[in-house]
Amino acid sequence: MAYSTAMSDAKHPCDPAGLARRIKQWAFELGFQQAGITDTALEEAGARLRKWLSRGFHGEMEYMARHGSKRWRPAELVPGTLRVISVRMDYRPPEADPRLHLKDPAAAYVSRYALGRDYHKLMRKRLQRLAARIAEEAGPFGYRVFVDSAPVMEKPLAVKAGLGWMGKHTNLVNREAGSWFFLGELYTDLPLPVDEPVTDHCGRCTACIDLCPTRAIVEPWVVDARRCISYLTIEHPGSIPMELRPLLGNRVYGCDDCLLACPWNRFSPPGQEPDFLPRNGLDRATLLELFSWNEETFLMRTEGSAIRRIGHERWQRNLAVALGNTEGDAEVARALRSRLESATPLVAEHIRWALERLSD
Repeated sequence: MAYSTAMSDAKHPCDPAGLARRIKQWAFELGFQQAGITDTALEEAGARLRKWLSRGFHGEMEYMARHGSKRWRPAELVPGTLRVISVRMDYRPPEADPRLHLKDPAAAYVSRYALGRDYHKLMRKRLQRLAARIAEEAGPFGYRVFVDSAPVMEKPLAVKAGLGWMGKHTNLVNREAGSWFFLGELYTDLPLPVDEPVTDHCGRCTACIDLCPTRAIVEPWVVDARRCISYLTIEHPGSIPMELRPLLGNRVYGCDDCLLACPWNRFSPPGQEPDFLPRNGLDRATLLELFSWNEETFLMRTEGSAIRRIGHERWQRNLAVALGNTEGDAEVARALRSRLESATPLVAEHIRWALERLSD
């Protein structure tokens, strides 16, 4: 997060509409594909969040229930906030259809957003530069930068700012970019004109719901995280439920299936940011190759990557499940057994499950 002087000391521009137009141009020049501006009225989104939490769909992501109304009342999180500048940055790798990778049981599938460098730091720096450019024009003003951090409802804000509509899979959808993009926000006290939301274009399509491997999208616009592969492989710290393990296939970090199912992603362009290009061969790695990494290798090969945050133990857990879902040749069994003695109890449990599954 980045922040400026107190909101109450801000100097407001005499031409808000002109400044808003220039902000969008500066954002584009900094590598963002789009910027929009919205007010801070999120009561409806807050009500949906509270209902979702009451159903226990957040699983062990207890942080989702923290901070109370600061999530849907931005001025409580950052006093003085009047507007939110929401930006998006495309990241889709320039590759053949990722579904071909999913169909190869020996391949390790990593969610496409995590193939390159961690986007958080890069986007924070770009947003900080955007704030500095605004200050050159408008004088000192109050602001705070967020990129998937703090209690910020980034998707509802992006919807209100006109960056896209909320798809039935709960990801933002844009007519030109599909859903392959990151979001960031600049909370500000500048009284800028706001943008209009765009029309929802999901219609009667249920492709994302129908193709979710674990049926985690329990109804349109509602995801039970406890069944979501992204949650299970990244956020969930413990044992992956037995009945869901076969459904993970070869997905070892995250899941893109609902994005791949969405017809609007046929129109998404490849990302233009070099830092988001695949690193360390993660876009073509095999399960056996990644399972052979000890902790030192894992830390070295995931430096600067979003993957590092799950730690080596969860990485091994996920890979053990994926190996249990392969066709099960002798090499796979040997690799699993070789790790069993030194594995943590969590990883050992999943290795034993994989070995039993391969022996069936």
